[in-house]
Amino acid sequence: MRSREENGSVSKMPYNQANMDERDNYFAPNYQNYQVPVTPPGLEAIYSASRKLYPDQPNPLQVTALVKYWLGGPDPLDYISMYANNGDPDRGIPPHWHYISFGLSDLHGDGRVHECQGTDGPSGFGFELTFRLKREPGETNPPTWPATLMQALARYVFQTENKVYSGDHVPWHLPLDGSESRIQHMLMADDPQLTPITTPFGPVCFVQIVGVCTEELQAAQHWNGPGVIELLRSMTVAGGPWLITDMRRGESLFEMGPSLQEKVDVGIESEGSNLSGVNSKCSWEEPGENDRDNMSYKDGIVEDDDDDDERRHISIIESEQIKATLSRGLDPHLQSKIDGFNRPRSRKGSFDSTESSDAPTELLRTRTLDSVHLKFNLEAASLLPLALRGRLRHGRHFTFMSATNDSAITLVSSSVNGSIADEEHPFAAHGLWLQVLLADDFIEEMCEDLQELSNPNDLLLPKTYRWPERRLCITILSEEV
Repeated sequence: MRSREENGSVSKMPYNQANMDERDNYFAPNYQNYQVPVTPPGLEAIYSASRKLYPDQPNPLQVTALVKYWLGGPDPLDYISMYANNGDPDRGIPPHWHYISFGLSDLHGDGRVHECQGTDGPSGFGFELTFRLKREPGETNPPTWPATLMQALARYVFQTENKVYSGDHVPWHLPLDGSESRIQHMLMADDPQLTPITTPFGPVCFVQIVGVCTEELQAAQHWNGPGVIELLRSMTVAGGPWLITDMRRGESLFEMGPSLQEKVDVGIESEGSNLSGVNSKCSWEEPGENDRDNMSYKDGIVEDDDDDDERRHISIIESEQIKATLSRGLDPHLQSKIDGFNRPRSRKGSFDSTESSDAPTELLRTRTLDSVHLKFNLEAASLLPLALRGRLRHGRHFTFMSATNDSAITLVSSSVNGSIADEEHPFAAHGLWLQVLLADDFIEEMCEDLQELSNPNDLLLPKTYRWPERRLCITILSEEV
């Protein structure tokens, strides 16, 4: 800040003093009429919804961010309220603690955390998190570890701008409370008591965290989250109608009700799977001329050509574009195509070849292949039957992203829009990203031939499956490769 003296010279004014003067000049004309709101409007809207649910607990215990996020603190949630819920014994709903977050939605409406969008769009990210934890006998104060968990999820949302929705699953791979519990992952569901509300800054819904075992997470991945949520609701000890997490639960849903696994299998067959891709150990290559003639490889890994630099290197821009596209899937409604496949749009924007003169030419080049050899480790290969019957049979796609480099393999059915592969050229590559189009009759043939991969423990590895007339070969390697 500077002030200009009468003689035209410039003298520096202390920054803090200048800010104070500017603030005073701004507020002075209306200072007598200016009133600081006691509670920010967005915060008050959530408080009001909570008070209707818990009229006897006007001042619940709260976990508070010591340094607020807009002041540089690490925790995005301003507050997490903790209520004692008596449940409903007649419906098999036990007493529990109910946690409600404040901060993923816009609490203040002044742009300090979220962009001001008016009431046309959602408030902030449009949701707050909740969690229901079974209350132990004699427990008088709620544990605070769920607040730590909720802050961690909120940081993920703020850092990635990826919202969580009812039906989503979150692999955590650690006991949620840091104990030895089998509850090590999360599913998301609508809170059974807190319905969506309208705030001065837009609508807000409440997404409840549900703690689950590994087997339940895998069922949600292979089938879908909403289906598994309904199975959890059907069994009181696994969550019941209000999906209450019991960290002491020692058995999975399918150990307590073995017949429920059949419902998952039937669901995959009839509805398909929501699992669109996995990180895995996989690779692909175009066989040499001699191999192309008969597709008769020796069992085991086929060595890469030492001089095939094109498949070994990938630009940073191309890598990021492929990852972004895979994260969204081959969506026929996405706009702005690059060389036949759709490019995603996100809040942060995405690479556009017209926006940079430095874009590598290989980014725009797609090539077709005469034949392909796919290689998977056993863990990835065990998902091939699911990819075929749960995804491609239903007109969807499935992607294997390499965990060791930037290559990827996407299997697509003939009804998937936006693929760079087609029936005339079923193998197409965009840099290190390979797409393999499987015709409907070939899908059925592969389902039958690869059926043993559903129970892969008895396989003698390495093992190679060949379809010479389709110009396709798949080799399954040991976990160590």
